[in-house]
Amino acid sequence: MTHRLRKFLGTRSGQSLSRTGHTIPRHVAIIMDGNGRWARRRGLPRSAGHYAGMQALRRTIRAAADLGIGFLTLYAFSTENWHRPKEEVDFLLRLPSEFLKTDLPELKMRNVRICFLGSLDELPAHTREAAGAALAETAGNTGMVLSFAVNYGSRSEIVRAVREVVRESLAGRLVLEAISEKTISTYLFTAGIPDPDLLIRPGGEQRLSNFLLWQSAYAEFWFPRVCWPDFGREHLLEAIEVYNKRDRRYGGIKL
Repeated sequence: MTHRLRKFLGTRSGQSLSRTGHTIPRHVAIIMDGNGRWARRRGLPRSAGHYAGMQALRRTIRAAADLGIGFLTLYAFSTENWHRPKEEVDFLLRLPSEFLKTDLPELKMRNVRICFLGSLDELPAHTREAAGAALAETAGNTGMVLSFAVNYGSRSEIVRAVREVVRESLAGRLVLEAISEKTISTYLFTAGIPDPDLLIRPGGEQRLSNFLLWQSAYAEFWFPRVCWPDFGREHLLEAIEVYNKRDRRYGGIKL
């Protein structure tokens, strides 16, 4: 870590990272991975790892808001996670309700707007109710947009978008020749949210696991070995430092 970021770590909460000469990514996406491995290494049940991951979630949201990140998207529960043991699935789907019950007042105070990506209709009633309340109570907020990907799978998201585009085209509301990448993007769960600049996956695995496949075409990736429950402000700052060292050319060259 550079001297400038070490210095920033000691500054008071809310000071702009731009004062260190770093560019802050507008949109950061995180695959919250490694809860099970974290627990196993400590001889604890997987549920303990998921609970510890919720503490990391709090730290990361606070740090992102303090740093001025505009959009933070977190992969909370994938469409493939339904294949896990029922006890673990039930525990995972209780966590959003618990988190929002305790943390929604702070998120509202911080002017955070909450969004959800995924097929919420298939979730338990208590999860849907908590999500609905969070959406309604933060709809007018103008600060950081915090998106939780719950029951989300990028391939099914793209299929869903294509079906909608075909349906609109057959109804005569879309001209076939005018369909573009922008058209597809407006039918994704992330419509209105810019593509991620930086995608982080803690835990050491180096794959996207069906997360934001369309949207991450030009995202910068960072795969730290630290498991998600140990992730915090310092790791987010390190990720931003790594991001600032990348040369983003979007397929072109700099002359």
